[in-house]
Amino acid sequence: YSRLGFEYLQAGDTANAKTSFNRSLELKSGYAEAHNGLALTFQLEGDDQLAEDYFRKATKLEPSSAMMHNNFGAFLFSKGRYQEACVELARATEDPFYHLRAQAFENLGRCYQNINRSDAAKHAFKRALQVSSSGRPVSLVELAGINLNEGNLIEAEKNYNRFLGFVESRKVEHYAKSLWVGIRISRQTANYNRAAAYALILKNLYPDSVEYQQYKESAR
Repeated sequence: YSRLGFEYLQAGDTANAKTSFNRSLELKSGYAEAHNGLALTFQLEGDDQLAEDYFRKATKLEPSSAMMHNNFGAFLFSKGRYQEACVELARATEDPFYHLRAQAFENLGRCYQNINRSDAAKHAFKRALQVSSSGRPVSLVELAGINLNEGNLIEAEKNYNRFLGFVESRKVEHYAKSLWVGIRISRQTANYNRAAAYALILKNLYPDSVEYQQYKESAR
């Protein structure tokens, strides 16, 4: 019944998903997977309080489940509750066999940045790269940004060039932060043509982004 619930959830059929998860709980009230499924369903429906209640039930029933801590952490992060999110995401990274461990480390790094824990964020992004077999483009951009803030241009360039490898192979596309980090690196390396090109893309594609506002401030 839980598997059926997740199939309905993936199809966007929240009504039948809830029916299936509830049927699962009728058979076994302490089944954490079903509680997790209901949490994700209510999150999708925008019922945040019910989503949180079911996430808490799921993680209490299965405290060692990296997947459930990751889901709960991502939910809290989306609500701007970064302190709480970091706790859940840190729990998710503890399982060395979790198949999304690299993503959990990356999420944890972003979470730490939002509470101004730069050193912890740097460590988390490095761990995301270490445990990932295919690479983590976002972690590379975030690390390059941290390197710049630390005044380490050599490391910033190294990490950013690795990110550019993903762009050039068309595995990812530039986004607001990657462009802003690229502008800053290009300025410091006197590559003004590239800085101007990135700035134009940032202006055209992400005019409402925080990064574009930062660029405008820096250009004054």
